[in-house]
Amino acid sequence: MGIYPVIMCGGAGTRLWPASRPSRPKQFIPLSGNRSLFQETALRVAPLSSDGGRLIVVGGVAHRDAILSQLAELGVEAQVLLEPEARDSAAAMAAAAAWTARLDPTGVNVFVASDHHIPDHQAFRDAALKAAEAARAGQIVTLGVRPDTPSSAYGYIAPEGQGLSAVKAFVEKPDAHTAERYIADGYLWNSGNFIVSAATLLNELRHEAPAVAAAVVAALPPIEAGDLATLSPAFSSAPKISIDYAVMEKTRHASVLAVDFAWSDLGAWDAVSATGEGDLGAFIFEDAENCMARAPEGVMVAAIGVRNLAIIVEHDAVLVCDMNRSQEVKKVVERLKTASPQHLDFKNPKPEGLADGGRRFADWLRMRALPLWASAGQDQGAFAELLGLDGRSVAAERRARVQARQIHVYAEAGRSGWRGPWIGLVQQGLARLEADYLRADGLMRTLLDEEGRPLDETAMVYDQAFLMLARASASLAGVEGDHENSALAVRQALLQHAPQQGGLIEKGDHPYQSNAHMHLLEACLAWEIAGEDAGWAQLADRIVALALERFIDAEGGFLREYFDADWSPAAGEDGRLVEPGHQFEWAWLLARYGRARGDATALAAARRLYAFGRRGIASQRQVAVDALNADGAVRNPRARLWPQTEWMKAALILAEVSDDGERTGFLEDAAAAQRALWLYLTPDGLWRDKLLEGGDFIDEPAPASSLYHILGAYLQLQVTAKAVGLNASPLRLN
Repeated sequence: MGIYPVIMCGGAGTRLWPASRPSRPKQFIPLSGNRSLFQETALRVAPLSSDGGRLIVVGGVAHRDAILSQLAELGVEAQVLLEPEARDSAAAMAAAAAWTARLDPTGVNVFVASDHHIPDHQAFRDAALKAAEAARAGQIVTLGVRPDTPSSAYGYIAPEGQGLSAVKAFVEKPDAHTAERYIADGYLWNSGNFIVSAATLLNELRHEAPAVAAAVVAALPPIEAGDLATLSPAFSSAPKISIDYAVMEKTRHASVLAVDFAWSDLGAWDAVSATGEGDLGAFIFEDAENCMARAPEGVMVAAIGVRNLAIIVEHDAVLVCDMNRSQEVKKVVERLKTASPQHLDFKNPKPEGLADGGRRFADWLRMRALPLWASAGQDQGAFAELLGLDGRSVAAERRARVQARQIHVYAEAGRSGWRGPWIGLVQQGLARLEADYLRADGLMRTLLDEEGRPLDETAMVYDQAFLMLARASASLAGVEGDHENSALAVRQALLQHAPQQGGLIEKGDHPYQSNAHMHLLEACLAWEIAGEDAGWAQLADRIVALALERFIDAEGGFLREYFDADWSPAAGEDGRLVEPGHQFEWAWLLARYGRARGDATALAAARRLYAFGRRGIASQRQVAVDALNADGAVRNPRARLWPQTEWMKAALILAEVSDDGERTGFLEDAAAAQRALWLYLTPDGLWRDKLLEGGDFIDEPAPASSLYHILGAYLQLQVTAKAVGLNASPLRLN
């Protein structure tokens, strides 16, 4: 029976204009000290979850980056639930309770506002733990703060007795005279903190606000969504109602616990000033009493001979206000709606959408990447392994797979309309590949040295898959040659040495692996379009059956990398390795296969793989990391370029095979993946490959092998844009 603290990140804080605005509300700015109120709240409540619970944050999608970055600064982990739009506190609390109940049916939630000032963290936790005992017995406990002064800024609670007691009444914010009477009668400030079991809250909502409960349950994302999950659009159908009106004024289970710790909701500038830590930036006061100044970096505030003023400076607005009239700032905000609406919020550029990014992507390939790698990246059909970030070729051993990949890239670029010398590149590439890489048995050796001499005669299954793919692309592009017969000879040689049942055996340290089969499947699907031999479909069926039966974990829905001889998971760390990029790449292939065959099982597997792969999206950096463990925990936080392209491809094709509701989510994911990819690409047609956890790239040349992944993402975008009617024209490479 764990405790699940829930930080509620709603509220706009309009009385703290111009510092607090919709895109940067007060909880995310430092108002009292160096940390934001949200960060102080996280530090205050996170320890409550130490005994089997988990911190939950509920906020709007617009504040996603602020939530993630501020949690990361603290090193605090949390389950983040994002609302597609604000529907007030009842729906937000219901979402957190429903999530909790799914994890722990006996779990207790401690609901707290993200923008309250409570300096004594331990006193708060002591009160929350005491209230949790009553919550386990079915009570809904709110914390009532004993007032130290009459205030018209807060609501009040009338308790039946002392300590933890039943609630006699909840009352709205009073006038000054009524506030004095309330204090004399023993009323408490309503702090807006609630402690209740998830089961109790959900039960009350089902009885008192069933439309809220139904909408939230329908909007709940799957548990596989990971630490960052967005509630579905069904959430927007929830009635917009506060928890006070929805439940607290009706329930028979309301209790209040009187507390004595210092508390303020910092609802206006006078309250911020009262903390003694509200000043920010550079200021000089001369003969100024009871004044507070806040200014951004580079701005100096000077005040002479004034009293009781709040002076708040932002880059686009200045507020000068008598402290005693701080509550009236809200009136200024109302006037701004008509007088100067541009000052209601900061100007924040919207993230680049899929269509705009796609047009830029096509231009980058057409004018930068493809011409550069066609010139500096090859010499008479021999493709370079690496280009330095200055565009010069770097001497390196040359892998067979890279040669085949580049032939595939330029054949597909030609099919997509690129007007560069692609035919010559494909023809020369195939000729050099045959002359330099093909062994006497028709299979490719794996490696040449820098001078083009054979260095490793091993014929890897992985490499032969790309040889067959290159032949298929050349055939589809209309390049002359006996491509299918050449590919059939390779396929026959591979199957001749393979077991009659199960998978093909790879050379090297990991003979039983899923990765080589992934590229074999890609080659087979290409030849199903380009060729005539029925054996391509038969091999594709065999690989997919193996994937569904062995590669993909039946319970977890994720794909493993390495196996034992009977195709059971490999022992030790090899068997626990899960690569998000391969989850996406297999999802893309299975979606293609499932759509072509009308195979619902393959399509369902693709969706599960995609969902598990999304657990590898680093929440703050928004990139797909290199590796997870089988339990979904991050194994390697480094993020290479290629998983971003596979994330994009999988999201795009799943958008094609989804209905309108799900399609929107997949297209948004594809746009996010495209933005992630842009982090790696340089304006000159090159790229960085390895992004470290701290945000820096490893300083190294650009690997040619990435162009296969990059062009693959573009090709899928081109197809999906047409299929779903995305306004992304022109996306061709001409």
